[in-house]
Amino acid sequence: MPINRERNILSSIDWVTILFYLIMVVYGWFTIYGATYGYDSDMLDISGRPTSQLIWICISFVVVFVIMMLDKGFFDVCAYAIYIGIILLLIATIFLAPEIKGSRSWLVFGPVRIQPAEFAKFATALAVAKYMGQYSFKLDSLKNYASVIFLILLPMVCIILQNETGSALVYMAFFLVLYREGMSGKILLIGICTIIYFIISLKFSDTVVGVTPLGELMISLMVLGITSVFTLVQNKNKVANYIIGGVIVGVFLAGYIASSFANINFYWIALGLIVALCCYLIYLSLHQWVLNHILVVLFAIFSLGFMYSVEYVFDKVLERHQQVRIKVSLGMIDDLSGIGYNVNQSKIAIGSGGLWGKGFMKGTQTKLKYVPEQETDFIFCTVGEEQGFVGSALLLILFCMFILRLLFLSERQESAFARIYGYGVASIFLFHLVINIGMVLGLMPVIGIPLPFFSYGGSSFLGFTILLFILLRLDSSRAKR
Repeated sequence: MPINRERNILSSIDWVTILFYLIMVVYGWFTIYGATYGYDSDMLDISGRPTSQLIWICISFVVVFVIMMLDKGFFDVCAYAIYIGIILLLIATIFLAPEIKGSRSWLVFGPVRIQPAEFAKFATALAVAKYMGQYSFKLDSLKNYASVIFLILLPMVCIILQNETGSALVYMAFFLVLYREGMSGKILLIGICTIIYFIISLKFSDTVVGVTPLGELMISLMVLGITSVFTLVQNKNKVANYIIGGVIVGVFLAGYIASSFANINFYWIALGLIVALCCYLIYLSLHQWVLNHILVVLFAIFSLGFMYSVEYVFDKVLERHQQVRIKVSLGMIDDLSGIGYNVNQSKIAIGSGGLWGKGFMKGTQTKLKYVPEQETDFIFCTVGEEQGFVGSALLLILFCMFILRLLFLSERQESAFARIYGYGVASIFLFHLVINIGMVLGLMPVIGIPLPFFSYGGSSFLGFTILLFILLRLDSSRAKR
């Protein structure tokens, strides 16, 4: 019976995804070796990081075998138990873990260090899939929204208490899963707008054109534009829509003409139009009893309130090093010898690779250890220096094909549980890819996000492997049916 079961699994497993996985494992290991290679390096040095990573790869293969041998219903039945177990482990880590590089996120067992936060990803994906995979579940009530968000935020809070903000932000990827399963696109729009408001408010907070504060004007124009679009779409009175559009254009045109004779604060013009538009929407909602009009008004109020709160949150809530990292990423300050050192050296390493790269183990920036954490969070700079633009592009293409394959696997699942879990897996890999590459290129703040299967780290590698192969086990059951 076990032999027949093994044959069934081997015949039904998705070997295309397995091939992607093996390519990234081999590619990643050689990249780690290139990043840690020095003149006195020994590939067989048992204390070296390449050898340590190889041991974790072998352990992961054993775990893969165990996962594939488990019954198809194990993960569905035990999803909540796994989630609770990992949450308890995260809580224990807060009190038991020693402080390493400013955080308490590693449990140390002799020479072995384990980071429970890496395993919380697949546990959270299972719990979310279990809850949302219930029969007739829909994201159409406050209770359902609150329950799902609680499952996502609980591990985030535990990880933040370990002082691992970067690892906690990964769980924002699950909101892509919620969007796939019916979350309103308006909520996603609010999230995107919040990020844009935050960036604009910080970057242009001190920029004034004439007497107009540029940051406030840009945000108010965004709010006015979005509010106007929703108003015109929802309002069936075409004459009123023409009047609204004409008034907005006419007021700004009059302001532009008046600015030739006097100093005009265009922000106050935009703000006045927003207030007038909101009053009109309130009037419509009272006469037509249309809830969407009130929601648009609340969006405008939230946007303006958030704009005025950004400075307080940035100065009073964020830590000093987080403020500096954000300012460096936004180009507001240059700190090449401090917080910005890693990113600057990473850019130098990637740029020096040129089109074809310097060759395997021939990167000078890598050999001379100019980039700190070049085998972990900044592993992509090693690819850029040794393999150039071509090698970097191939890596990105490989990851994109891999993620698209995960989406394909998710869509072909017959059960809601497997489909939702699959989208959770794809979202986590996508989040890691975008944030890590953006971080290395200086497009995003440095928050310590590893590149899956490439960055050195046993817990990270094992966590990503478990995350992936649970999906492959679920998919193999679908194929057998």
